Amino acid sequence: MEPALTVFKTMSIAIRDFHTEDYDALVALWEEAGLPYKPQGRDSQEEIARQIRHSTAIYLIAEHNGVLVGSVLCTNDGRKGWINRLAVSPVHRRRGIARKLVEEAEKRFLALGIEIYACLIEDWNSISMKVFECLGYHRHSDILYFSKRKHPDI
Repeated sequence: MEPALTVFKTMSIAIRDFHTEDYDALVALWEEAGLPYKPQGRDSQEEIARQIRHSTAIYLIAEHNGVLVGSVLCTNDGRKGWINRLAVSPVHRRRGIARKLVEEAEKRFLALGIEIYACLIEDWNSISMKVFECLGYHRHSDILYFSKRKHPDI
């Protein structure tokens, strides 16, 4: 049985593509949500602007009354959709915003013919783990993540 994601209050949420003009609000959301980011590296305004120009990027934001309350940054490698940087403002959590963002990302991946969706979550981030489990994602404890970075800030 899948755990249920409780929605305490319905609210009008608009999901739309991220634009470079949203950058300051995005960073403020990440800070409010406690999501670490690399402002001198991959999360700088210039880097995000470069990233969204690629056809593999699906960067979405959720707005309530014109205020950014959620975001998700997604990419694909042609066979798998990667969901990254899912964040929801703490005061707007448990209202279905994360679900709406992930469902929109999955819909867009499916339109590209991509039927496998994945996310990487740091081991300390139990909130994100619970969200993705509630959305039907399965943990793979048998997979190890390796990375190689040219600079530690990226």
